[in-house]
Amino acid sequence: MSATEMPNRACIVGAGPGGLALARSFLHHGIAFDCFERHSDVGGIWDQRNPGSPIYDSAHFISSKTQSHYVDLDMPEGFPDYPSNRQIHQYMQQFAKVFGLYDHITFQTEVVKTEKVQGGWHLTLSSGETHPYRWLVCANGTNWHPSVPEFAGTFDGEIRHAVTYRSLEEFKGKRALIVGAGNSGCDIACDAAHVADAAFISLRRGYHFIPKHIFGKPADVFAHEGPHMPMWLTQKIFGVMLRLLNGDLTRLGLPKPDHKVFESHPIVNSQLLHYLSHGDVTAKGDIERLDGREVVFKDGSRELIDLIILATGYQWHIPYVERDLFDWSSNRPDLYMNLFPRKTEGLYTLGFMETNGGAYKLFDQMADLVGRAILADRDDRKLHRKFTKLAAGDRPDLSGGVSYVASDRHATYVNIDAYRAEMARLRKKMGWGDVLDGQFEHLRTVSSKPVAAE
Repeated sequence: MSATEMPNRACIVGAGPGGLALARSFLHHGIAFDCFERHSDVGGIWDQRNPGSPIYDSAHFISSKTQSHYVDLDMPEGFPDYPSNRQIHQYMQQFAKVFGLYDHITFQTEVVKTEKVQGGWHLTLSSGETHPYRWLVCANGTNWHPSVPEFAGTFDGEIRHAVTYRSLEEFKGKRALIVGAGNSGCDIACDAAHVADAAFISLRRGYHFIPKHIFGKPADVFAHEGPHMPMWLTQKIFGVMLRLLNGDLTRLGLPKPDHKVFESHPIVNSQLLHYLSHGDVTAKGDIERLDGREVVFKDGSRELIDLIILATGYQWHIPYVERDLFDWSSNRPDLYMNLFPRKTEGLYTLGFMETNGGAYKLFDQMADLVGRAILADRDDRKLHRKFTKLAAGDRPDLSGGVSYVASDRHATYVNIDAYRAEMARLRKKMGWGDVLDGQFEHLRTVSSKPVAAE
C-alpha cells in the first residue's frame, strides 16, 4: 500500500498514562485511531494486578496531586497530597470513563510485531490478526524490563529485582539489603525498617534528599509558587535550604553528594533519613563482591544478608518495533523532543523520558504535539515537510542549564521548565496552538464535575 492507500488511522500501543493522554488528544483532533492494551484495564504499571508491574503496596506519587493531574480533570479533593498507587489507578480509570476512552481501547491484546511498509505499518496482534495503519505511536512505558547488575562472587541467600517486591511482609525475620537509592529503593528500605531483623541500603553515590513538604506545602507546590530564578541561583539557594533542613547527611553514613542539587532525579523522601537516624536502616557503600551469606562492600566491611532487593532501574525496550528504526544511543532512543524518531516517518513515541516535575499535564502537551504532527502529515504536506526537516536536525537544549550526572537514566532527562519553553517555541514556529484548560470539556461523556474520591 502507498500513503494514499493506507487508511488514515493511527495505532496507539498501551493504555497507561501516556496512551490515555494520546487517546484523548486524538479524539479532540479528529484523528481516527485504535489503542491496544495487553492487560485487562487502563493504568499500565499503576495497575498492580498486571504481571510485571513494579508497583509495591506502599508506592505513592512523588509529585503532588495538584501538580500531577491531566488537563481538565483535577484529582479528587479527598486525595492526600501524595496519592497512593491505588488512588492513582482509580484516577486513571475515572479519566478514561469521563472522556469516553474505554470504547476506543482493545484490552488483553498485545502488539507483537510491526512491519514498516510503504506509506505506513502492518501490525500483528497477539490474536493473530494483522491490521494496516498509517501511523504508529509507542506508549508502552519504560518500567517493564528490569536492569540487573552482575556482582563478583556467589550469594547463598535470595537475590531478586525490585519489580518482584510487593509487601513489607517479605522482610519479616530477614536481614535485608536494598541496592539502589532511587525513590523506589528508598521506599523499599523504609518498608524493611518496619519488620526486617536488620535493614541496609547500598548507595554508589551520595544524593540530595528533598522533603515531601517544605514549610507545610508539597515540595513541588513550594517550587511552583516560589520565585523563579536562574538555575544556578536556584541550585545555590535550594542547596543551602536542604542543608538547613536535613543537616550533614554524612552523619547518617550516607556519602556526600558528588553533584549539585537537581543534577540527578530528585529523591523525594522524608522517611529514610528518619530511619537512618534511628538505626532502623544502615547506609552502606557500593558492593565489592558477594561471599556466601555475606556481602562485602568496597570499604572492606561485611554484612550477613538473607535477602537482596535490587532497586537498580529498568531497561527501555520497544520490542515490537525493529531496533534499527530508532537511533538507540546510551540505551535510550534518540528522539526529537523525546517524541519523534529522527529517521522513521509515521513513527511516534510518548513517555520515553524523565523529568523533574509532574508528568500528566506534560503528557497532555506532548500528546497534542504528536497529534498535530499527524494532522500535518494527513492534511498539509508543506507543513509536514517543514516539521520533518526540523525533527531530523534540531537538537534543543532541554537541560535548563543543569549538568546532569552521566548515567543512562539522565541521558534523556529534561528540565520541565526548559521543556515547556521549547514546546512553546516549537508551537510558535509551526503555527500550532497550545493546550488550555477547558479544551477537552466537549469530550466529557460522564460528568462535568470533578471525580469524587472513593
